[in-house]
Amino acid sequence: MSSSKERKNAIKKLKAFVFTQKSEITEFREKIDELFSSVFLPNRVDLVEKDYNGVMCDVISPALFSKKRVLVYVHGGSFVAGSRKAYRPFVSSLADAVSCRAILPEFKLAPSHPFPYALEDLQCVFRMLYAQEQLKNGSPEIIVAADSSGASIAVALILSLKDKFRASVKQMILFSPWLDFSDKNEIFSSKKTADDVFSPEAIRFAAENYADVSKNDNPLVSPLQATKEMLNGFPPVFIQCGENEIFLESAKKFKLNLISAGVECTLDVWDGMMPLFQLADDCLNESHLAIEKIGRLLTEQDLSDEIGSVSNFQTE
Repeated sequence: MSSSKERKNAIKKLKAFVFTQKSEITEFREKIDELFSSVFLPNRVDLVEKDYNGVMCDVISPALFSKKRVLVYVHGGSFVAGSRKAYRPFVSSLADAVSCRAILPEFKLAPSHPFPYALEDLQCVFRMLYAQEQLKNGSPEIIVAADSSGASIAVALILSLKDKFRASVKQMILFSPWLDFSDKNEIFSSKKTADDVFSPEAIRFAAENYADVSKNDNPLVSPLQATKEMLNGFPPVFIQCGENEIFLESAKKFKLNLISAGVECTLDVWDGMMPLFQLADDCLNESHLAIEKIGRLLTEQDLSDEIGSVSNFQTE
């Protein structure tokens, strides 16, 4: 277990993701990039940049990876921040743990590009990735992962996909997902609800910058409002949360909705942890253990037994 000092350092770092009315947007974005980026990427991964239908993406390849499996990561940042630069280290660690290539898109950000710009960018990336993987491997095996605000966009992506595309998504992984900005979400009516990092006020302010309040009941904005029919054919979902976060109740409800629709869902709750603790890996040992757990989950699944390397990936 991490010490009290390590926990305090993690909370201080993660609060960089909190966007409030007092935040200046350029400084907010720069602070996240500064705190979470790194000159050196972990685990000897290979990094190239690629244009996917007009959206610049990082293509991150571990030393060993499945030839058929590929991960698309949708970063958080309260809808208005986050970048490839900030998320490269974390996604590199995740890609190494699950032994697959990772695509990290630089999608458009609010408030200058509100809903549905980010979703449309991800749809463009997904269509091109699907076509490329189908051409190379015949049957794509895609993992979609996301955290916090990015999770609502990622779930919206799955909801918006046609059946043939949706069937190619073999797993969804969500870290501390934001799933409901509607008035039905009890955190917005309770004066006592907050956690070590986020407050309901900050979440609502971020949501207001992302989409008009009239759209908050739209399942493509608030995935918890998706109907049972909309969730039909959804891929298995693995949700990882800290015990002490205000998103946990929404995650529990989303799990119930998925199970009711016949979708496999696992909710992995870590004792004593704050939201997004996985991104504080320089402070918390639990961060590494959580990613290792996801790695075991996927590598033990029979998604693919074909293993490649950085060198043969680059020459394909």
